[in-house]
Amino acid sequence: MASRLVAAAAASSSSSSSPLARLVSRRRLAGAADGHGSDKVPMWKDPLSPSKWKEEHFVLASLSMWGGLIYGGYKFFAGGKKEEKPEAATAQAA
Repeated sequence: MASRLVAAAAASSSSSSSPLARLVSRRRLAGAADGHGSDKVPMWKDPLSPSKWKEEHFVLASLSMWGGLIYGGYKFFAGGKKEEKPEAATAQAA
């Protein structure tokens, strides 16, 4: 039992020189920081290339476009609010 503890201590001390180094977490499989593919940029830096935009900026631009189209279509086909001119109403009464 004591030999196992000595062997474990020797193995851990050979991999790191200080006891604080054992407490530091290692991110061995975290590959998100690696630069794979093209860099994504905000849409205002390259407005004519949507393929280079960041995903969240593409979503905001797409939702804004669809909202504008739906609202514009509604206003166009609904005709807006029809207002009666007050001059026509007074001319008929007289």
